[in-house]
Amino acid sequence: MKPISRWYLALAVFTGGMTTLAVELAASRLLGNVFGTSNLVWANIIGLILLYLTAGYFIGGRWADRSPNPITFFSLLAWAAFASGLAPLVARPVLQFAAQAMEAFNAPVIGGSFLSVLVLFSAPITLLGCVSPFAIRLALTDSRHAGQVSGRMYAISTIGSIVGTFAPTLWLIPTIGTLRTFMLFSGLLMLVALGGLWQVDRRRALLSLWMPLAVAALAFFTISGSLKPTAGLLEERESAYNFIQVVERGGTRYLLLNEGQGIHSVYNPNDPETFGTWDFFLVAPFFNAPPHLPSQVRSLALVGLAAGTIAKQYTQVYGPVPIDGIEIDPAIVEVGRRYFDMNEPNLNVIIEDGRWALTNSKNTYSVIGVDAYRLPYIPWHLTTREFFTEARDHLTADGALVINVGRTFTDRRLIEAMVGTLQSVFASVYVVDVPDTFNSIVYATVQPTEAANLSANLALLPEATPALLRDAVARAIANLQPTPISDIVFTDDWAPVESLTNSIVVRFILSGSIYLSGSKTS
Repeated sequence: MKPISRWYLALAVFTGGMTTLAVELAASRLLGNVFGTSNLVWANIIGLILLYLTAGYFIGGRWADRSPNPITFFSLLAWAAFASGLAPLVARPVLQFAAQAMEAFNAPVIGGSFLSVLVLFSAPITLLGCVSPFAIRLALTDSRHAGQVSGRMYAISTIGSIVGTFAPTLWLIPTIGTLRTFMLFSGLLMLVALGGLWQVDRRRALLSLWMPLAVAALAFFTISGSLKPTAGLLEERESAYNFIQVVERGGTRYLLLNEGQGIHSVYNPNDPETFGTWDFFLVAPFFNAPPHLPSQVRSLALVGLAAGTIAKQYTQVYGPVPIDGIEIDPAIVEVGRRYFDMNEPNLNVIIEDGRWALTNSKNTYSVIGVDAYRLPYIPWHLTTREFFTEARDHLTADGALVINVGRTFTDRRLIEAMVGTLQSVFASVYVVDVPDTFNSIVYATVQPTEAANLSANLALLPEATPALLRDAVARAIANLQPTPISDIVFTDDWAPVESLTNSIVVRFILSGSIYLSGSKTS
């Protein structure tokens, strides 16, 4: 049997490490497209993958001692490549079934599907975990150099893991999609495995050709079509940040992200009123002392532009006032322009993290809106006293901040935390519940104000005021809630938004209720 060269063994370890991280990240994205990207989902994915890797390290070490030859090693590598390519293809019908269950929120089906898909990744991850200890055993010819050999192999594997971390996330998944990313890394690993087998046993290499052919055939029949078929689907794509769907139902277009439980933008060319969270953002200026007229609203900054529903409503109500719309995902901006007519000449789109963009803005605004959900979380760095201080410094003397906050019908802990944090920065804070949703809108004003100002300003609105604004203010008055008393203040050092939201979600599910939508649905 011909010995394998060191450089080729190093290539196999590099490719194995690269594929391990690529499969882990692509698996998390595959699951996130259906089940969301909450910390609970991530914890399950990472925890089980670490368990599979642990099993692989143990099995790989024992396996290498029992059969320390290159044929076994490259056969193992081929099976790891085969399993890595097969798992997402087999998982696809399960995920499509789970996506249908998500729409009706059938919790047992969702939970069973989630666990089923994770189990499918046990084989490839466990086999990939075997690679490094097996390679060390093959490379080790002198026990006096055991530390040097193992250190070199793990370093090579780690370098591969770095490539496997950045390439899918920043380039491949947004460019070719999750399933094709799986196929690419599976193919690369298979190529290295068959190349190694060709060097040591050509007959075994030829006999193993059925593996890539089987994966390719199955991929041909399963990789096309929508991962999440839904009524009225106009476009489906993956970006570096989100799984994006645009659907049209009854003449209205909706932007859905990831698991699709939340509606992030709405567009109907014949009716700007959504009766959802978006309308309530129009109300923010009118907590100021009367008379506060629409003409006094001169600018808006929106952290979480999405496909531009709020920006469009502000333009329709207040005229072509300057709007800085901040959105981190350029693919959403493109979708907004194509499907949601997000082409207002007064809208300045800024593709950047919301806090960074606002902090570095040289402008001041009449209103700053924060609507930056990654269901079910508000990004923690947009919930702290330091962020709200930065926002206040970018508001005019009569400015107001408005933020969309999730809740359940019985659990308002996140609202209380937001109120306490905002009260540490702003003079006055108010809460309005959005009817028939799991959302509340929290307002904060730079100047001391009163809730009664809403009614007074509504009565003073000019006769030509659009009905959209009148209705939004009237509904805000009807759904105004007592401002809770709270001494909670989130800071950059302590902002447990994720753990608090997780607690709310778990409590809600255990109560037998439907899924907590900290979304923007109406």
